[in-house]
Amino acid sequence: MDKTELVADPQAVDPGASVMKKLPEVTLAFWIMKIAATTLGETAGDLFAQTLKLGYFLTTILLFLIFVVTLVVQLRSRRYNPFFYWTVILSTSMAGTTMSDFMNRDASAKYLSDGATSLGWGPQGLGLGYPVGAAILISLLVVIFTVWKFTGMTFVIRDIVTFRAEALFWSAILVSNTLGTSMGDFLSDSSGLGYAGGALLVTGLLAVLVALMRVPAVPNVLLFWIAFVLTRPLGATAGDFLTKPTAKGGLDLGTAGSSAVLFAVLVALMGYAHLRERRTLAT
Repeated sequence: MDKTELVADPQAVDPGASVMKKLPEVTLAFWIMKIAATTLGETAGDLFAQTLKLGYFLTTILLFLIFVVTLVVQLRSRRYNPFFYWTVILSTSMAGTTMSDFMNRDASAKYLSDGATSLGWGPQGLGLGYPVGAAILISLLVVIFTVWKFTGMTFVIRDIVTFRAEALFWSAILVSNTLGTSMGDFLSDSSGLGYAGGALLVTGLLAVLVALMRVPAVPNVLLFWIAFVLTRPLGATAGDFLTKPTAKGGLDLGTAGSSAVLFAVLVALMGYAHLRERRTLAT
């Protein structure tokens, strides 16, 4: 794979596929929106599961259904629409938050507020723990990429224009966002680094990836997927830093207030991306 820019290429040749661009250009603005969406996914997922006490199980079902609806809209779209695309990213981030929590956590006092004995309706969590949960998710991600490889379809983001390739892309996105949540929660809760320390560690790793972009032997496609996974724990630790109590090292801004502010920021960024896309099409 060459060191080309990771963008959707409207000139990609596939006689059985639509050649309209379906995915955004991977620029600095893309990564800013990705971090905003994943941070909102963390705070919004916790808002439904913990603050509103729906629980991990019921919230996971609800948010997964929302993901399916947003994905259908995105897949049926004939061209890149920033609102459609980033709504799917947000829904995968929210669903990934509660899916990770349901896999890794349980009803022990460590994960519940003071005096609470349960959280919402249904199973309280599988209690697998972060290492086991991460191993399962990494295995799922490997399976997706293996299937993707055997289909013969490209991993290069700029060339994803077919329905099947985009479906594989979004499957990888959902699992990678869930994996990133597990990594972020591990860094925040179990590593001893805390929210700020975990965020700084991930930021440092992302800086290394930026430096590796100048190394010809390292494919940009590989760097993209590693960065996509790593921006999720950055969003998870940032979201926890905003919402958790000060006694635990957070700012105690609450899930509702933090989610509202992050939602406004993300909508503004989507509006800006939409205007840019219209200008591009007009030229």
